[in-house]
Amino acid sequence: MDVSVFNPTAVPVPVVHPTAQGVERVSQDLRSVYRSGKTKTFDWRVSQLKALLKITTRHEKDIFEALRSDLNKSENDAYLHEVETSMINFPSSAEIVSEPLGVVLVISPWNYPFVLSLDPVVGAIAAGNAVVLKPSEVSPATSSLLSILLGEYMDPSAVKVVEGGVPETTALLEQKWDKILYTGNSNVGRIILTAAAKHLTPVVLELGGKCPVVVDSNIDLKIDALSSELENFYGKDPMQSKDLSRIINSRHFDRVTKLLDDKKNSGKVVIGGQWDRANLKIAPTVILDAPEDSLIMNEEIFGPLLPIVTVDKIEDSFGLINSKGKPLAAYLFTNDKKLKEEFIRNVSSGGMAINDTVMHITEPTLPFGGVGESGMGAYHGKFSFDTFSHKKAVLQRGFAVDADIRYPPFTPGKVKLMRALLTGDILGIPRALIGW
Repeated sequence: MDVSVFNPTAVPVPVVHPTAQGVERVSQDLRSVYRSGKTKTFDWRVSQLKALLKITTRHEKDIFEALRSDLNKSENDAYLHEVETSMINFPSSAEIVSEPLGVVLVISPWNYPFVLSLDPVVGAIAAGNAVVLKPSEVSPATSSLLSILLGEYMDPSAVKVVEGGVPETTALLEQKWDKILYTGNSNVGRIILTAAAKHLTPVVLELGGKCPVVVDSNIDLKIDALSSELENFYGKDPMQSKDLSRIINSRHFDRVTKLLDDKKNSGKVVIGGQWDRANLKIAPTVILDAPEDSLIMNEEIFGPLLPIVTVDKIEDSFGLINSKGKPLAAYLFTNDKKLKEEFIRNVSSGGMAINDTVMHITEPTLPFGGVGESGMGAYHGKFSFDTFSHKKAVLQRGFAVDADIRYPPFTPGKVKLMRALLTGDILGIPRALIGW
């Protein structure tokens, strides 16, 4: 915009065109301010909203002039569509109509292969969509069962299952969908987001990452609680326990044991550490004070390995968590009310549970979804319906009344009446009418 057009203070305001380095600095500065917590405060939000209101009230003339310069908008047109919210539609009725998006694709993971397949499918069908489900080929038995059962019980013309691996998934992503929901790792999530962008397809990405658990040392926690409870769960030799799940396949087994074999964890295994490749079993393992640069502290685990990091002050854990990508979930165990509030306020994550883990995803009144590196979008319960719906805004009017003040020519009398109506100026309305 030309500075000569928009000049609210009569002092020239420079138009800045930053260099690439300048743009980077702008981004860094904004992130620094955000991390300070400034924008989260109620007072800051109110002050900024009031500032926006001042812009539209104190500089109305400048706005009109800028719109006239750019678009040749009349003052009445600008006031109606750009400056004020509209009451000019009276009499009318307004409603939001939920309509299905169309044909959606659900790509589910191997770690919870049944529930994370059907849960989003339920929401998609409830919203009225046709659905393609692509189960993970890494859990072939569940994939086959889903294909059989959905084929037998569901309407095969509108609900389909496509089995297969990378070639089949690639072929699916080449098609145009009205929405894609993917659950899995961030690398594949980027591939799906790139493919969806070609068709401007909206996506829900439920990704992974590391989900931190903060334990307050002031709670009544027995020192040997982990070892004693693991023995209660799986016996003295967990490798012989029928209750211990196995790793999904040899590739993932090798991936998990690689995390355990990292030389940086040498001497830090305090519980477990045994494995049996033939049976794809790994004993529940605790690694105390895992180095921050170790593999296990920087990669998804998806296995029975628990790295523990100790901090001098529990508040230090917040900074450690926030220095990584935003997690899908974060957990805190404490009886300290103030600490709970600080944790909720200062740690950003897709979801949270206090004094429990995982169970927040079973609550149907809560959305399940990630933020930042852990994903985008959410579902569960009504949120699933909303995720797979378009909220269509519908305004209905009759033919009886149609105020001609909405249309040119915009006389001074029309402008006065328009302002009175839109600002709710009860006395101004008859005055405008009389003076018209």
